[in-house]
Amino acid sequence: MTAIAAVIAIFSVVATASAMPIAELAQQTHIHGLAVDPADSDRLLIATHHGLYRAGPDGDAQLISPQQDFMGFTVHPDDPDTLYASGHPMGGGNLGFIVSTDRGATWTRLSPGAEGTVDFHQLAVSAADPKTIYGHHGGLQVSRDGGKTWAIVGSAPEKLIDLAASAKSAEVLYAATEAGLFISADAGRTWEPLLDGPPVTLVEVTAHGDLYAFVYGQGLMKAREGTSNFVLLGYDVPDGFLLHLAVHPADSKRLFAADRHGRVVTSADEGRNWTLFGS
Repeated sequence: MTAIAAVIAIFSVVATASAMPIAELAQQTHIHGLAVDPADSDRLLIATHHGLYRAGPDGDAQLISPQQDFMGFTVHPDDPDTLYASGHPMGGGNLGFIVSTDRGATWTRLSPGAEGTVDFHQLAVSAADPKTIYGHHGGLQVSRDGGKTWAIVGSAPEKLIDLAASAKSAEVLYAATEAGLFISADAGRTWEPLLDGPPVTLVEVTAHGDLYAFVYGQGLMKAREGTSNFVLLGYDVPDGFLLHLAVHPADSKRLFAADRHGRVVTSADEGRNWTLFGS
């Protein structure tokens, strides 16, 4: 078997697993990413340390991918079948930039990234130009051809937690850090504070240009892109803070999130109140 064939075989092996109650995910693994399933908006895609899961309102989560560590997980803004990620294979090492074109069942390496095989812990695709993708590994990297080639464009702000790309311009990028929320208007070459002070544990931008940030000690905030008029939505978060956020594409009041303990929670009133998803 050639090296390329071996890689494809490894990426295509899906472990047999029965449905798991979503409440048990936090006890079994770590959650690294969250998205509303583009092909079925009643379900969530949950990227974890041990594979990609699809979960429904019935409370069951099904492993749909190979068992590998999915970091920097994100979905294509226009193609419901295409998903992106990075991370680690079960045997160790880095996966590089990987893609699935069958909703997560099989994955292939599209590129090793710039200057070595990457492990993007933060990954963001621009809804303004889906061929523009940002990732962080050994510096801030950008691809202008849908992930085939990458270049290091600069440094992300220190103590980076999360990245989000603008829905208005492919050159605008947001960074959630332990020192607040930062914005770059030049594709990550320079940065300015947008929310200065407490840690911001997540940043998310919807296709409609809504900008969300969770500010530690304050709560979930929202602004329209292009403004700094953040509104506090609420702080009724179970025991602390949120790390991943997904917004329902047809109903912006419906939010889904993973908290610091790996629990998946949902809100029907735009973050003012939360309950366990699938409960």
